[in-house]
Amino acid sequence: MSELVPTSWLVYCRPGFENDALAEMQHYAALNGVACEAAYGDGWVNLTRLDGEPVNDLHRQAAFKKLIFARQSLAALPALTLSRDDRLTAILEQVKASRWNFEEIWHETPDTNDGKALAGLIKALTKPLESMLKKRGALRRSAGARRLHIFWTDGDQVQLAMSFPGNRSDLINGIRRLRSPSRAPSRSTLKLEEAWHEFIPRDEWEVRLAPHMQAADLGAAPGGWTWQLVQRGMYVYAIDNGPMDVQLMKTGQIDHLKEDGFTWEPPQRLDWLVCDIVDKPVRVLAMVERWLIRKWCKEAIFNLKLPMKKRWDEVTRCLTALEESLEKAGVHANVSCRHLYHDREEVTVHVKLRN
Repeated sequence: MSELVPTSWLVYCRPGFENDALAEMQHYAALNGVACEAAYGDGWVNLTRLDGEPVNDLHRQAAFKKLIFARQSLAALPALTLSRDDRLTAILEQVKASRWNFEEIWHETPDTNDGKALAGLIKALTKPLESMLKKRGALRRSAGARRLHIFWTDGDQVQLAMSFPGNRSDLINGIRRLRSPSRAPSRSTLKLEEAWHEFIPRDEWEVRLAPHMQAADLGAAPGGWTWQLVQRGMYVYAIDNGPMDVQLMKTGQIDHLKEDGFTWEPPQRLDWLVCDIVDKPVRVLAMVERWLIRKWCKEAIFNLKLPMKKRWDEVTRCLTALEESLEKAGVHANVSCRHLYHDREEVTVHVKLRN
């Protein structure tokens, strides 16, 4: 029997952003000269090679850390329709045909109410399936940290996929769930906290998010992002004509300046610039470019609010313009962008200057 190879590239995304994730995937497929056909549902997109060749090379070259709209990136086998009387046999047979082995199994569903409703079924099948896969030698202790993802779109619809260390999200469903701090002035605080987790390695927090650093929060009121900076022990210039949270101001770590965030200039070079202003991406981008080219900060995190259509086109246009402006000015920087779980109609951009 010939080996069954993964011919599909499967990604998870926020429901409603399937077209954006697909546009991004098709971009990478075109760069690699790969013809594909697409299938998608709420919160997922599946791109299948038309030539039947393995998708491994495409999956590796479209590195997960470079993707914007994908929450997870997987090399997948053809989707299965299961018998409701015996859901395990078809899964076991496909694993056998693939000759895959792996160290752990993750059962996942779309980030929808229908997906969440499958939790009971998945719980009932988990232990029996693990036991059978261990007996067959597919689930083992040493398998290169590979992980089998069993993606359930319905009680009888499933797709098996593999992820590889260094090229995947290590979060279930690719979602980082954070608890909203009761003392924070707004839930927007979670966007900055998630951005730190996403863009800054945890072992670098003590250096790059250190106490006594100085930061500016443009469009700060009522203080959701400022609250995060203060919790790290930073001194914050909160720039906004609106009122700041009273309790937050009592920390003594904030200088609230009722000025326009688009025109305000810092008194000296700061460690951080953060910005969650609701405005056109082109205006926010121009403001951030000015900060970076003049080196008014060492690192920046900011959001770009997106149009309802062609979000991928808008994001790539903005990022390309930013990188070209920095290069023209001789400013060397690392630029990253993600559509985070706590984002809505926006993406979060991180820039770290290298000089």
